[in-house]
Amino acid sequence: MTFSFLRIGYVYVPTTRIDESIAWYTQHLDFKLMEKFEDRGSFLAVLHHPHVNSIALLLIETRDKEPLEIRRNGQPFPIMALNCEDIEHTYDKLKNAGVQVDELRTLGQGEAKYFYFRDPEGNLLEAAWSKWDPQDEIKEHFKA
Repeated sequence: MTFSFLRIGYVYVPTTRIDESIAWYTQHLDFKLMEKFEDRGSFLAVLHHPHVNSIALLLIETRDKEPLEIRRNGQPFPIMALNCEDIEHTYDKLKNAGVQVDELRTLGQGEAKYFYFRDPEGNLLEAAWSKWDPQDEIKEHFKA
């Protein structure tokens, strides 16, 4: 069988300060810069996460300061969720680093947990953990 699509390949996130955004995403969210290059008059940065099957994040440099978020029933909703192995650890790490984080919330009887936060450009993100998250292997170039 031939599928039209195999998976989501990457997500685009706008930034007006690409180098600062690269530093923030690598320092706080465990991304690794794979490549930065110029395309159509501005820079793009390709960032990877440690897990083998994770999608790539592409930071897109733009002069237009328009942070991304979705409106869900009149309330802000994140543009993407990042899975956490230990969400309490991630929550404490970001909070202690001075990142503005919303309250850590639990869904159901503890089957899932999440919290929202923003990158320095104002893009709304979610940290998430659930018992249904797929297990994955770590990419070789991330191993210590």
